[in-house]
Amino acid sequence: MLDAKGRESRTEHLSLRAANRAFSLGDANGEARPPVVIVLHQPQSSPGHVGQWLVRNGYRLDIRRPRFGDALPETLENHAGAVIFGGPMSANDSDDYIKVETDWIGVALKENQPFLGICLGAQMLARHLGASVDLHPKDHVEIGYRPIEATSAARRICEWPETVYQWHKEGFEVPHGGCLLARAEGPFENQAFAFGEAACGVQFHPEITLAQVHRWTGYNPDRLELPGARPREEQIAAHYRHAPRVHRWLDVFMTTWLARGLAHPAAAANKAAE
Repeated sequence: MLDAKGRESRTEHLSLRAANRAFSLGDANGEARPPVVIVLHQPQSSPGHVGQWLVRNGYRLDIRRPRFGDALPETLENHAGAVIFGGPMSANDSDDYIKVETDWIGVALKENQPFLGICLGAQMLARHLGASVDLHPKDHVEIGYRPIEATSAARRICEWPETVYQWHKEGFEVPHGGCLLARAEGPFENQAFAFGEAACGVQFHPEITLAQVHRWTGYNPDRLELPGARPREEQIAAHYRHAPRVHRWLDVFMTTWLARGLAHPAAAANKAAE
């Protein structure tokens, strides 16, 4: 993905930590739930609305930053799932931690544990499964809210938003055996795919908060000059219009994902049906 240099606000971190503590012993009904591995790539990165959804629903966040020396668990048998978020690096980079994270996805796949890749995380999932990740041939990017179209297989799983937040300059091919869930007309056609019943990669950023939109666009004015980037004011205004529907989708999607419910009976036939 593109480099978003802005730091997360102290208020957002304190709020997330407080919610995490409040729900660390279980959900609102007192049911204990295992933690979810959260892989982040910058010192002050936040899991945003994805992290907030998890703690509201009783899941503790097991935050790991392999880029800065954190080890990843050898098994996910004591976790409810794992999420790898975006970052300023490429899934094609040769850094050791990129290879470690990409290979580690195999733990989730082998154990059939829920795995979600967001932007860079989705590209790592595609790479792990043998698909390519690359720049646009004319160096176009996707930055800001842009429309996507859910496939028939995706619509059978849940209702998807029509417009989502983007911040990336690379895209992925759908790996062999993967099920395309969302596409777009533009520089990067593939926007989401599922693999099996518990793994999913999304090119867009459902975790994005209004504070993050302000920071990413404010700290990276040069990125907004690239072909395909939306103006800062347009991105902020679009967040007010489109974020509520993304949040409603996230609520249903996260529930379905954690229940290993992505492989709808019709999903396997998606390629032939589309």
